[in-house]
Amino acid sequence: MDLYTEYRTEIETRKEQGLNPKPIDDAALTGEIISIIRATDHPHRDEALNFFIYNTLPGTTSAAGVKAKFLKEIVLGEAQVDEISATFALELLSHMKGGPSVEVLLDLALGDDADIAAQAAEVLKTQVFLYEADTDRLKAAFDAGNAVAKDVLESYADAEFFTKLPDIDEEIKVVTYIAGEGDISTDLLSPGNQAHSRSDRELHGKCMISERAQKEIQALKLQHPDKRVMLIAEKGTMGVGSSRMSGVNNVALWTGKQASPYVPFVNFAPVVAGTNGISPIFLTTVGVTGGIGVDLKNWVKKLDEDGKPILNNDGNAILEQRYSVETGTDLKINTKEKKLYSADGDEELVDMSDSFTPQKVEFMKAGGSYAIVFGKKLQTFACEALGVELKSAFAPSKEISHEGQGLTAVEKIFNANARGTTPGKVLHAGSDVRVKVNIVGSQDTTGLMTSQELEAMAATILSPSVDGAYQSGCHTASVWDLKAQANTPRLMAFMNKFGLVTARDPKGEYHSMTDVIHKVLNDITVDDWAIIIGGDSHTRMSKGVAFGADSGTVALALATGEASMPIPESVKVTFKGKMADHMDFRDVVHATQAQMLAQHGDNVFQGRIIEVHIGTLLADQAFTFTDWTAEMKAKASICISEDETLIESLEIAKSRIQIMIDKGMEHENGMLQKLISIADARITQIRSGEKPALAPDDNAEYFAEVVVDLDAIVEPMIADPDVKNADISKRYTHDTIRPISHYRAEKKVDLGFVGSCMVHKGDVKIVAQMLRNLEAKYDKVEFNAPLVVAAPTYNIIDELKEEGDWAVLQKYSGFEFDDSAPKSTARTEYENILYLERPGCNLCMGNQEKAAKGDTVLATSTRLFKGRVVEDAEDKAGESLLASTPVVVLSAILGRTPTLEEYKTAVEGIDLTKFAPPLQRPLATQSAHF
Repeated sequence: MDLYTEYRTEIETRKEQGLNPKPIDDAALTGEIISIIRATDHPHRDEALNFFIYNTLPGTTSAAGVKAKFLKEIVLGEAQVDEISATFALELLSHMKGGPSVEVLLDLALGDDADIAAQAAEVLKTQVFLYEADTDRLKAAFDAGNAVAKDVLESYADAEFFTKLPDIDEEIKVVTYIAGEGDISTDLLSPGNQAHSRSDRELHGKCMISERAQKEIQALKLQHPDKRVMLIAEKGTMGVGSSRMSGVNNVALWTGKQASPYVPFVNFAPVVAGTNGISPIFLTTVGVTGGIGVDLKNWVKKLDEDGKPILNNDGNAILEQRYSVETGTDLKINTKEKKLYSADGDEELVDMSDSFTPQKVEFMKAGGSYAIVFGKKLQTFACEALGVELKSAFAPSKEISHEGQGLTAVEKIFNANARGTTPGKVLHAGSDVRVKVNIVGSQDTTGLMTSQELEAMAATILSPSVDGAYQSGCHTASVWDLKAQANTPRLMAFMNKFGLVTARDPKGEYHSMTDVIHKVLNDITVDDWAIIIGGDSHTRMSKGVAFGADSGTVALALATGEASMPIPESVKVTFKGKMADHMDFRDVVHATQAQMLAQHGDNVFQGRIIEVHIGTLLADQAFTFTDWTAEMKAKASICISEDETLIESLEIAKSRIQIMIDKGMEHENGMLQKLISIADARITQIRSGEKPALAPDDNAEYFAEVVVDLDAIVEPMIADPDVKNADISKRYTHDTIRPISHYRAEKKVDLGFVGSCMVHKGDVKIVAQMLRNLEAKYDKVEFNAPLVVAAPTYNIIDELKEEGDWAVLQKYSGFEFDDSAPKSTARTEYENILYLERPGCNLCMGNQEKAAKGDTVLATSTRLFKGRVVEDAEDKAGESLLASTPVVVLSAILGRTPTLEEYKTAVEGIDLTKFAPPLQRPLATQSAHF
C-alpha cells in the first residue's frame, strides 16, 4: 500500500494549501484503493470507497481502465461491495465518458445475461464518445443478428443521447460581478506564471483574479442561491489575448455548474460578458464548455447633434451608460426570446441573438461542444449501419450563398476543406462549416490540459487525416525547474505516443528543441490552402489560415481531424507608397493598426479575418504581420502571396523540415517526410499553373478595406500600454500607437528584450550589425540597460554562427545559455549587459522569466498586458512597450528612448526588414533575411 500511503501524505500537504485530495489518474493507485475496498475491515475503507466513487478521473486515464474493470465485476456479481449495487455501478460507468467504460458497457450489453444486457444497453444509449473499435463491435453484433445491438443502433439513429436531454432553461437569473474595467486579458483569469498548475484544476483555480475576488464571488453565490454569477469586463472586451481554456475552466470552477457528481473540479456553463463583448477566440472556448457569452453594449459613444462622437481632451470618444451592471446587479436572460432583461423583466437591455444561435444552444444542452461533434458522427454511423435515411437531430448548418459574388481568400479555403455541406453549393461568410484540419499545434503550457481533454473524450491516436501535428516545448524553455522537469517529459511521452512530433524526445535520443511553436508551425504548414489549429492565440501562419484555439478544440482537432466554425468576414488590407530607408517592417505593422483606427474610427479587424496583400515578403517576414493580428483582435489572418515568393517560402520550409528529420525528430508514422512530399506537390502545382498561389476573386465582398500609406510612416512607432491614461478602459490595449518623438528621448528604459514569435533571423542579425556599427564609431559599446536576446529557433543560431554574427553577440554577452546545464531558477535581477537566452518564448510568456517589478520594458514581443512581461511595483506600474528590434537595441544601449536622429544614425547601412507592395509583376523581397 505504498502508493496509498503516499497519496494520504499528499492529501495532508494539500490540506495546508486549502485543497482537496488531487483527482486520481493512476492505475496502480486505483488498484490499491480497490484492494482496500475489498477488505471490509480495513480502517481506511470508507475513505478509499469515497476516492473510488468521487475522485477517480474518467475517459482513457489508466485509473479509468482499472475502475471500469472493477465496476464490471460488480455488475456481473463477481465482486460484492455493499455500497455499490449493480445499478449504481452502471450509473458510475455512464459518467466515465468513453474508452474502457464503453468497452465494459459493450461487454455487458452484448453478453449472455439478458437482464444485465438490457440494463447496460440503456446506459450505452446515453453515451456518445465511441470510436471505431466500439462502433465496429456494435456493427458486427448487429450483422450477426444481436437484438440488443439493433436496439442500441436504433437509439443512436434517433440521436436519443441528445434528444432525451432536458432543454436549457427558458429563464436564467444572473447576478453581476465586475472582474475589471477595460479589456480583460485571459492572464487575469489564468496567469501565465501559474501555467504549471493548469492540469490541477482546483489548485489552478486559486489564481483566478485575486483571493479577494474569489471571496466576493462566493459571497454573491451565497446571497443569490437561485442565480448564476456573470463575470464582466466593464467598458472593455472579455478574454483578450488568448483562448486559454484554463481561464474558462477557472471561471466555470467559481461560477459554473458541476459536470458530474462523480468527476471533481470539472465545471461547465460559465456566463461571461463584456461591454464590447468577448474576444473571438475566447468566445470559442466559452462555447466548448456550453457557456454563455454576452455582448452587453452597456456603454455607448456620446453623440452630438450631428450624430458624431463627442471627444474628450485626449481625442477619445466620451462614453455614456445605457444601463448599470455594477457588481451585485440582478438581471434575467430569456433564452427563448434571446434577450437580456432587468431583474423585474420590464426593461429589455440588449439583444442576445448571437449568444443563442441554434448551434450554441445545442452546446449548452449537451454540456459542451464535444458531445455534439461526437453525437453527429454517431448518429451518421448508426443510420449507415442500419441502412436507414439520416434525419439529423441537430440544427442544420447555416449555409449562406450569394449568387454571382466572388470569394475572399478565407471563403475559398473553407469551401475547399468543407465537410458535410450541400454538394455544389458555394458558401460565403456567416455559413457554419465543418472543415478538415491540416496542421495542429499543441503548446507546452496548455499541453497537459490538451492531453486531459483527449483522455476525457477517450481518444488514443492522432486522426489519420491530419497532415502534421507538433507538441512544443518553447513556453517552458527558459527555466528547467522542478515543475518543468515533472510536467514536460510526461507531456512529451503522451503526445509522442498519440502520434505527434514532439520538441523533446521521450526516449532522449535527440537534442531537445525549444523553438517557438509558431515558427515551427509556420514551417510545417506547406500548403497555402491549409487550415491550422493551435493551442495559442498567436497561431497565425503566413501560409494558409490559422486559428488560435483552446486546449479542448486542439484536442478535438487531433482526435477527429476536424473543426467547426462559421466562415468569418474579411477585411482587406493593401499598401501604397514606399517604405523610408530607415524604417523597419515592424513599423508597417504598427502603422496598419493606427491607420485602420484613423480610417474607420472603430476596430474593424475585431472578430474578422485580415486578408493582407503582402505577397512579396517571404513567410518568415510576413509572419511578423500575421502574428500581430492577434493583438488587433482579429479572428485570424491570411497572407496573399505571389507565386514565386510562395515557392521560395515552401523551399525554405522543406529545408527546415529536413533539419528536423536530420536531428532525429521524425515520428514513426513518417509525418515529416510526408510534409515534404506535400510541399513538393504544391510547388509543382504552382509552377505548372495548375493551381496558382491562393488569391481572392476580384468580385469578393469585404466587411471593410484598409489601405496603408507607407509614405506616412516617417519614424519608428511604439505600442504603449498607456498605464497612466485617465480612462482605465484605455490602458493595456494595443490601440495606443505612438511615434518615438512623442517620448522626446526622455522615456527611461529599464530593460530591452529582442525575442518572441515576432522576430526572425534578420532581427537577430540587426542586433549584431548595430553592435558592429556602434563599436566602429565609439570603439566600444556600453549598455545603460540590460538587453535580453532570445532567438526563436536553434536553426537561426546555427546559421548566425556560420555567418559570424553570433560571435559578435557573444563578445558583448555576460550570459549565454548552455543546454548541458540549463537554468534551474528564474532570473530576478538583471545587470546592464547582453543576455543570450535559450530559444523559446522567454519574457514574452511571463510564466518563468520576468523583468523586475515596476520596470519599463521595451520589447519586440506582442504582449503588453498588465503583469505579463513585468509586474507592478508598489510605487510604479510596470510597463511593457513594444517596438522594432533596432529601437529596442538602441534604447537598451542608451537607457532611454532615442531621438529620431539618433535612431537614423544607428541604423544607417543596416539591412532592415523591408517591404514593397506587390505590383503586376512579382517583386522579390528587398531583405536578405529569412
